[in-house]
Amino acid sequence: MEGDERALEELYRDVSSLVYSLAARALESTADAEDVTQQTFVSAWRGRASYDPDRGDLRGWVVSIAKRRIADALAARAREARREQAVQGIHVTTVDEHADKVLLACEVEALGDPRATIVALAYYEGATHEQIAQRLGMPLGTVKSHLRRSLIELRNRWEVSDVAS
Repeated sequence: MEGDERALEELYRDVSSLVYSLAARALESTADAEDVTQQTFVSAWRGRASYDPDRGDLRGWVVSIAKRRIADALAARAREARREQAVQGIHVTTVDEHADKVLLACEVEALGDPRATIVALAYYEGATHEQIAQRLGMPLGTVKSHLRRSLIELRNRWEVSDVAS
């Protein structure tokens, strides 16, 4: 296989179905098996100088490359699974998100009571209008009015601060 591309083509025709079958069986994915098959023959081409006919036939050499590529693919899957498991449920808070949360908390506090309490119950604790009315001993319509006016005021403040910045 001394750099002859036709020899590589012949080798591919001879061994590719075996390489693909091994990869498909091990990886249980046609796309991954196709990738491994391609990687195997690219590796064989690049490493053609390392082939030693005294150590075995060409087919066996290519199959050994395929087995290494399959092992690499399985290891990559395992790494990816560990990575996904490690970050599952983790939310990375950026400085901007944190600053926005602090600013929002200050703006809500600036609404004064009872509006600040109503907004906090609704948005921080997820309470419904009815739950807020019961908890604060207020009529439902009053809670809804306070919440609506508070949201309008917060929106206006945020719009003004966006224009100013």
